[in-house]
Amino acid sequence: MKVAVEGCCHGELDKIYETIAFLERKEGVKVDLLLCCGDFQAVRNEADMKCMAVPQKYRQMQTFYKYYSGEKAAPVLTIFVGGNHEASNHMQELPYGGWVAPNIYYLGYAGVVRYRGVRIGGLSGIFKSHDYRKGHFECPPYDQQTVRSAYHVRNIEVFKLKQIRQPMDIFLSHDWPRGIYHYGNKSQLLKRKSFLRQEVESNSLGSPAAAELLQHLQPAYWFSAHLHVKFAAYMQHQAQKDLLPKATKFLSLDKCLPHRDFLQIVDIEQDPSASDRLEYDPEWLSILKNTAGLVNTTARTWNMPENNGLFSRWDYSASESGLKEVQSDLGGDLRVPENFSATAPHYDPNNPQLQREPTYAVNPQTTELCACLGLTDPNACRTEGVSWEEEEEDNLSTGSAEEPSEYPTDTSGLSSSVNPDEITIEEEWEEEDGEEAAIQSPPARLVLPSPSRTSSSDGLIENRPPFSLSASLPEPMGVSSSEEFTNEELARHEGAGLTDGIEGNSSPPSGESSAARPPKRISGENAATGQGMKKMKRRNQTIYTARGEEEGEEGDC
Repeated sequence: MKVAVEGCCHGELDKIYETIAFLERKEGVKVDLLLCCGDFQAVRNEADMKCMAVPQKYRQMQTFYKYYSGEKAAPVLTIFVGGNHEASNHMQELPYGGWVAPNIYYLGYAGVVRYRGVRIGGLSGIFKSHDYRKGHFECPPYDQQTVRSAYHVRNIEVFKLKQIRQPMDIFLSHDWPRGIYHYGNKSQLLKRKSFLRQEVESNSLGSPAAAELLQHLQPAYWFSAHLHVKFAAYMQHQAQKDLLPKATKFLSLDKCLPHRDFLQIVDIEQDPSASDRLEYDPEWLSILKNTAGLVNTTARTWNMPENNGLFSRWDYSASESGLKEVQSDLGGDLRVPENFSATAPHYDPNNPQLQREPTYAVNPQTTELCACLGLTDPNACRTEGVSWEEEEEDNLSTGSAEEPSEYPTDTSGLSSSVNPDEITIEEEWEEEDGEEAAIQSPPARLVLPSPSRTSSSDGLIENRPPFSLSASLPEPMGVSSSEEFTNEELARHEGAGLTDGIEGNSSPPSGESSAARPPKRISGENAATGQGMKKMKRRNQTIYTARGEEEGEEGDC
């Protein structure tokens, strides 16, 4: 099936769907599924914008509300994970996932679903060590700290995902797995994003929790966003026992803007006998049932169970009996019920309600799923004032917020990079007049790769690297400013063929004219007049400092 992968959405649903429709008409294909890798911004009304960690000037309604209200319908099934620019009050209503609008499905804090036999997992948010071992304690109205911590990854979600034993086809995250840049064209990445050099050299770029999941899950595909750059990599894992070694094809994409690499379509092998409806994953639901007693809705730090002599149980993976129990709970029907219901009023452009304040809602979808499977609804716990501090005392060790991270080399809160292309909380922007970005002509055609090159059976690589890469992410490597790749090395590292799909933007293959470039995003902006786009320049270029953890994560992308 044709799967469209999109980087950071930033609420631009109209433009994303328009781009997909253009590609379908241009190439005569039909996109079956859209995957979005975070910063989705499912903003329903003015109150939701107050729960989004962006500067005031970037609190814009965009177009999601049209799909929430029913004014428009999503033309393709859309699945997404959360990032660090979200309406967190809306996302918190669906901790286990659910519909945010008809045909638009959120995977929750972490989740796994199936579509046409393809298993899709995801982890929402970004990694910050100082919140990693806390519970999901935040609730609206947020303050300057909780509006950020609400989207930070927690160890309970990573622990659940590490209980998975069955193969994973696709995995989504917002931030990158730490160290993945060693498996792609690192030189080209640093040419495009030179501010990342220090973190790449120190091996501190990305999420250590995601890197841990990458090694455990070893999915066929891993899609990310966050850094607003297209980057592809190919990681071959070490063989386990008598099994053949697996490989992961990684792709990160840009944000939805004109002339940016924000969208790519790839072919994924499907099960022709599988349902056309989105389905629950039995193993994942069994894991949710097994870990229901580990729910923590407080700011107290908790360690997850492990085989260290301190816990009576550390294996919460699904058993055969557990899988059968899930099937029984669902009455043998794994289809995700199409039970979207609005829990907040939608934005009315003819009657703005600027004074509307955030509300705290318990979503019926979550209530229904919890009742069916016997899960704990964290929102109900907060609403009822239930504290889980006294439960599981014999099984869970706790610590103070001052304890060091379980990732001893973590520097996630001390990034020194300055990304001139990202939205940050405290920064102001100014337009730089007199400088124009080059406007590239629309391409005359697209080059659609043959299915044999982009099927999941053959991978997205035509010529795989002739060498084996260790499953362990490498130790920090020095990156020379003069580091270059030969043509042969570029062919190996250009992203496992992930640069060959139908894209929203790409450079033409060697030997082709510029007229053969894949199309940019469809937009009327500057297209009719041919005028250049204004560049955005930051006033303060020293925001990524060690103050990040204390003063509010200015370095979030």
